[in-house]
Amino acid sequence: MSTTLKQVLTIAGSDSGGGAGIQADLKAMSANGVFGMSVITAITAQNTEEVTDVFELPTSVVAAQIDAVFDDFEVSAVKTGMLSSAIIVETVAAMLQPQGVTNLVVDPVMISKSGHTLLQPEAIDAVKTKLFPLALVVTPNIREAQQLSGIEIKTLADARRAAKIIHGFGCRHVLIKGGHLIAERGTDLLYDGRFFNIFKGEFIDTPHTHGTGCTFASAIAAHLARGKSVGDAVQTAKTYLTEAIRHSLAIGHGTGPTNHFYFLAGDPGW
Repeated sequence: MSTTLKQVLTIAGSDSGGGAGIQADLKAMSANGVFGMSVITAITAQNTEEVTDVFELPTSVVAAQIDAVFDDFEVSAVKTGMLSSAIIVETVAAMLQPQGVTNLVVDPVMISKSGHTLLQPEAIDAVKTKLFPLALVVTPNIREAQQLSGIEIKTLADARRAAKIIHGFGCRHVLIKGGHLIAERGTDLLYDGRFFNIFKGEFIDTPHTHGTGCTFASAIAAHLARGKSVGDAVQTAKTYLTEAIRHSLAIGHGTGPTNHFYFLAGDPGW
């Protein structure tokens, strides 16, 4: 049995529809060559059309899951997604801090594509003050970056200003995902506190993009675990995500999911 497979932990909510959350994270991690482990923070009743219910797990159960993983595995990177409430954010931050996680990717999941709130308003401050200072990379989309920075983002210049504000919360890198930018669609902006790095990409016009944020952040975490620099991890993850979107799945009656294993399409089982 190989001992070289890096082990990566996702701390996030469960998506019963399988397109986002923990389910997307684990698929993306497997597809990008690492062994994925999970801590579930909340259970969502969700499909491609909507989120109909959310049940938060007790913080004692969240903490116990984190303990169980770190007690037994060599965790090379951690990705956080839906954390739901301030108390869960605080619990996760308190559990991660003593572990000295160097590769922490924080996806500040705030709202679902269908418009359901996934991070309570009072939890946003906890994310900024407790979790961001531990993060190597934070990966807000345009709407999240607007909420975090207080700046309306319509152009890359706006995104640069927002990135500086978000970086000020204590993270080492800010990646603003520009899939929703009208002027520069498919372009992402990485800021390390000194320099900006622009990742231009192909904008694929498809409605089936459920779980893209989860997938992108998880792929970045996977490549950080495998030893890539932040810039290289972002570029590799973006290339992967672009193909996963290109081959996205028109399943369900709403926004279908990305295809995490598009590269297996030649397999007779697909």
